[in-house]
Amino acid sequence: MIKLIKPYISFDEVQNEFKDIFDSGWFTKGKYVEVFRNEIKKYTGAKHAYLTTSATTALTMALKALDIKNGDEVIVSDFSFPATANVVEDLGAIPVFADVSLKTYNMLPFELENKITSKTKAVIYVDALGNPGGVTEIKDLCEKYNLPLIEDAACSIGSSENGIKCGNIADITCFSFHPRKLLTTGEGGAVTFNNESFVEFFEVKLNHGAKVENGKFDFVDYGYNYRLPELQAVMGIKQFQKIDSIVDSRNKIRDEYVNKLSEIGFKIQVINSNVVHNVQSLVFIVPENVNRDDLVKYLRENGIEGTIGTYCLSGTSYYKNKYNSVQSNAMYLENNTITLPCYDDVDVNFISDKIKSYGE
Repeated sequence: MIKLIKPYISFDEVQNEFKDIFDSGWFTKGKYVEVFRNEIKKYTGAKHAYLTTSATTALTMALKALDIKNGDEVIVSDFSFPATANVVEDLGAIPVFADVSLKTYNMLPFELENKITSKTKAVIYVDALGNPGGVTEIKDLCEKYNLPLIEDAACSIGSSENGIKCGNIADITCFSFHPRKLLTTGEGGAVTFNNESFVEFFEVKLNHGAKVENGKFDFVDYGYNYRLPELQAVMGIKQFQKIDSIVDSRNKIRDEYVNKLSEIGFKIQVINSNVVHNVQSLVFIVPENVNRDDLVKYLRENGIEGTIGTYCLSGTSYYKNKYNSVQSNAMYLENNTITLPCYDDVDVNFISDKIKSYGE
């Protein structure tokens, strides 16, 4: 099976550091975690970075840092993985779904403005499939209405808008290092921000509520163990050393696909000229005469992994039944987008030829 993605990391790259960790017996809260944190800060330009167990826990902590409570409304990009809305729901807050562009797949500014009420306490903007296009405009709107902006950058490490890296645009940014991501630690995530007022919150909350004062260790609050272990941090460090070359490579592969498939009606996700896209996922809208689900099945029968772009959150059974607010563009994208394999040695010609032979 030709997979959607292969990890950009091998055991040979990490074995010396892994041995160092095993020899020391220091598996958590050690030097490699600190190095990884510093790499994230250096790369994104953010003043502060904290590692977490996933983007889901990162998003949860971001909402808690903003003191989102039961009954508060949080406006959410509707084309995303369910975790984006689940973290809002879990706190007893209300996810309000904003529809997205059929070109960039990102939150539409007028949709955001139309959804703001007196109960709105925050906005979660999703960089759809690693594309941050439009986040700066959304940030400006959030500032206009005095709303904090969380950037769900689960897919967008390595991406940027207007020359500013994801991680240094929104009030709080959350990353994922899941195996489907181009920088993976197996599982894992990170939170970045510049606001000094958040520092103590994350220091305490991510350490079981503990604080050290005058050499005394005390639990001054309740907290969590959402920490990333040392072994996983090593994996992240190694991939950061080559992240820009990974992004460049994936964009070249994207161009190859576009040259092959645009002539038969496949429409690639639009990336604005002021955006660097990491091509986290290579996603097309299929032609009108193509049944996306049948095409995915056909490709898998021919040894090629394919899947949907991602989900219309408001159209999933849980959120549809509870809120009955399905967004039309997001639903169209869920039903008509396909993700194709993208990594260094993928055979674009073979996959494109198989797609062209579909229906023959």
